[in-house]
Amino acid sequence: MKKIYRLVILAFIRPFVITFFVVLFILLMLFLFKYIDDLVGKGFEWYVILELMFYASASQVSMALPLSILLSSIMTFGNLGESYELVALKSAGVSLQKIMVPLVILVTIIAIAAFLFSNYMLPKANLKMGSLLYDVRNQRPSFLIKDGIFYNGIDGYSIKANKTDKDSDTLHNVMIYDQTAGNGNINVLLAKTGIMMKSETESMLALQLYDGTRYEEVNSTGYAQRKEHSRIKFKEYELKLDLSGFSMSRTNEDLFKTNYQMLNVQQLKTAQDSLVENFDLKTEQFNTSMKNYFSIFSTTGKSKEKNNRVIKLKNPIFIKNFPDSVQNVIRQASLSNLRNILSIATASKEDILNTQKLNWRHGVELHRKFTLSVACLVLFFIGAPLGAIIRKGGLGMPMIVSILFFLVFHIFSVIGEKSGKEGAIPVFAGMWLATFVLTPLGIFLTSRAAKDSALFDTDFYVKLYKKIIAKFYKPKTVIE
Repeated sequence: MKKIYRLVILAFIRPFVITFFVVLFILLMLFLFKYIDDLVGKGFEWYVILELMFYASASQVSMALPLSILLSSIMTFGNLGESYELVALKSAGVSLQKIMVPLVILVTIIAIAAFLFSNYMLPKANLKMGSLLYDVRNQRPSFLIKDGIFYNGIDGYSIKANKTDKDSDTLHNVMIYDQTAGNGNINVLLAKTGIMMKSETESMLALQLYDGTRYEEVNSTGYAQRKEHSRIKFKEYELKLDLSGFSMSRTNEDLFKTNYQMLNVQQLKTAQDSLVENFDLKTEQFNTSMKNYFSIFSTTGKSKEKNNRVIKLKNPIFIKNFPDSVQNVIRQASLSNLRNILSIATASKEDILNTQKLNWRHGVELHRKFTLSVACLVLFFIGAPLGAIIRKGGLGMPMIVSILFFLVFHIFSVIGEKSGKEGAIPVFAGMWLATFVLTPLGIFLTSRAAKDSALFDTDFYVKLYKKIIAKFYKPKTVIE
């Protein structure tokens, strides 16, 4: 049996490793296409992009791992069935359950490793990726002047050149609006040519202008304020621009640590306890504030005790007990109180609902730590019997079948997760919805495969169809 187990394990590991990295690469490309607008044109070094892709790959494991297990299990047992190795093993008295034992142990180890990864490594990777992605998306575009287009990337300046020599950093027919004074476009520089020279640290840009004119409007002082216009011609003029804003600055990672995606199981439970206490406190505060407004209705009947005296109300309609001159004042005060009640209720509703939604999101992330591991086992018990039933190896039929089943799993997972985050269904039911749906299917397929069921055999259905037709349709005999 050791040789058989070794054969099955090696037959599983090879396609598993290949499919895992192929799927991970495809998911990384989709991630890159999603944020391509935030990466292009900002002058990032290659290692910044590589670092972002490395951290992003950790977050894609939750999709790549179950899909690779499903595909590799179908391929493994499909290859064994196509080469009649399963038939030889079964004829030797080895059942399908025994053949699956080493892979069940291996997938269980992978599932445990997946939980440890999602609990300890994934929060740190999400923290690194979140802070880096925030810095990347807020990074300014690189300093680049295009011909005939104003460049506004430098604070306080708008620069345009009709023609730019890329090799010599020389600008022709330069126009610069100096807006550093904060009074609009009252300072304009025109020059025939200009040369750009960056400092060694690239924190400053010296723009050397030649043969130009400086136009400026100046507000005069005094009783009759008038606009004064000055014009200064120059042969050579140097303008220094600050480029420190173009260098990438890293945000402190401690600002992102409280996000639910950056927490492990224990931290998520602690955060949920705090959110529940906060929710109860806000609810109690809202109830207390409402009692103060509706305290007049705290007693029943037509009387109210106050200062050890009983005030008898002549009319059950409260306002009719006062003179007409006072009734208008009461109405205005009541309307003011109603507006206050509405304002407090609206603000409290949003605050309490946001707290509840945050609690749901923490619950979703908490269950996600476990659903990844269970998904690996469930999809294995779907893929292995499917491969034994289909008996087709390679990447043709196994690829199609695995993608279809994974789409079903992914759709139910997304629906359950979004429903849980919005509170439409309990978080537990939402996060385990896909598992609840696919587990009976895995049990059914495993039982069918153990009995050598012809579930996907077209010949079986053709023969069944012919039997049904022959049973219900009997040709008439013609007697001459």
